[in-house]
Amino acid sequence: MTSVVSRRAFLGSALAAGLVSTAACAGAPQASLRPVARGEDIRLRGLTSVDELIDGAGLGGSVGFAVLDAASGRLLEDHQGQRGQPPASVAKALTSAYALDTLGPDFRFATEVLATGPVTDGMVAGDLVLNGGGDPTLDTDGLAALAAQLKAAGLRGVTGRFLVCGGALPYARAIDPDQPEHVGYNPAVSALNLNYNRVHFEWRRGGDGYQVSMDAPSATRRPAVRMARMGLVARDAPLYTYADGGGFDDWTVARGALGSGGARWLPVRKPELYAGEVLQALAAEQGLRLPAPQVIATPPAGTALARHSSAPLSVVLRDMLKFSTNLTAEVVGMWTTRARLGRAVGLRESAGQMNGWAKARLGLADVALVDHSGLGPQSRISAQDMAQALLQVNQRLPLKPMMKPFPLLDSRGRPIPNSPLTVQAKTGTLNFVSGLAGFVDTRDGRQMVFAIFCADLPRRDALSRAEMERPEGGAAWNRRAKGLQQDLIERWAVLYGS
Repeated sequence: MTSVVSRRAFLGSALAAGLVSTAACAGAPQASLRPVARGEDIRLRGLTSVDELIDGAGLGGSVGFAVLDAASGRLLEDHQGQRGQPPASVAKALTSAYALDTLGPDFRFATEVLATGPVTDGMVAGDLVLNGGGDPTLDTDGLAALAAQLKAAGLRGVTGRFLVCGGALPYARAIDPDQPEHVGYNPAVSALNLNYNRVHFEWRRGGDGYQVSMDAPSATRRPAVRMARMGLVARDAPLYTYADGGGFDDWTVARGALGSGGARWLPVRKPELYAGEVLQALAAEQGLRLPAPQVIATPPAGTALARHSSAPLSVVLRDMLKFSTNLTAEVVGMWTTRARLGRAVGLRESAGQMNGWAKARLGLADVALVDHSGLGPQSRISAQDMAQALLQVNQRLPLKPMMKPFPLLDSRGRPIPNSPLTVQAKTGTLNFVSGLAGFVDTRDGRQMVFAIFCADLPRRDALSRAEMERPEGGAAWNRRAKGLQQDLIERWAVLYGS
């Protein structure tokens, strides 16, 4: 890593000084300089080569990158740029483009409460239906707003059933079935989703043992949840187990691993029941008594009594790119496909439709994503294709402003002050997979578009399911990958920044 660190120290000082060329080293040379050959770019003299940077990072596997000039689209530099790599969450940038191109930045998702019969003296003469419209950002406060609307409409009860429906999109039990069962970033997918389909598990040890709660908290409320249950079991491993309990998610946890207390989010596998139970509790606070929720596949005809809309799609996507929420990516991608086809299809088929759109609309050569979030490691896209996609989409859609600022760090891991480079990008991380793609702006107005993919797939494939949450060596590998990504960006600033 010597060459990488020394290069970052050099460029850190150069960038801090507002320079993007090796002129930052101006001063008396310590050794005689060889003459400049005709046609040689003198700026290359102070740079570590790409091969040395990659070797110094010690990642194993393969590294592919491509950087384009944003004004002309010209390829400035690449390394294995046409090799298909797993993009991890960088795939969310392509999903964002797919949704913006189809739905538009002002599109909003809607969740409704329907009545199948007339309302007389505050009673619904029929069924009450909570109908999901694909909102991936619906939270407990959003359901509370629906309950408040029902109270304002004078509703007191229902003579029929309380139904919940997420059938506008096909149900998926998990985004990636090969992930550990208990990780909150791999929940079920439906058209009715709550709190990113995660339930909050909390435990505290007292004199009589552990107190355990399962709830759906928001900033102002914390309704208890019965459809997700937790049992404490005396065992060493596994840490968690899951079973389908029919009408509930049945979890167990190894008692000895709990310590004195803690909390974590667990995935929900029955999202419609989850949302229905929480609305039932919130409606009770408003004096509206509802029976236990029952799941249906298709909503009946009815009159809307309450409606909750999401933020505009541009805001939903900006937050998705910032926080890298997998559920948002999958629901947005599937809803986009539904709008394009006029019918809903499953998660994998929808990803295939997005691949076809990217090839036809953006001219990508060989994109093969298996989902919309990048969670599935079988997805493949080349660095050249990803950079080309970002370049083309940003020419007509507001993609770049949605991307998160990516700070450049000095050799001590601190943000470089007054850096003349502005980087807006999407990161992507899986075990022994790291991606970064986005935009680089220099102080003099030069803009570049880039994608970098690093992957040691043999090392990833050797992991057992139990090792996947915190694999040995994974955190250190990821730090080295991110260091290499910054080294490459700094290299491009020196070579092409003016």
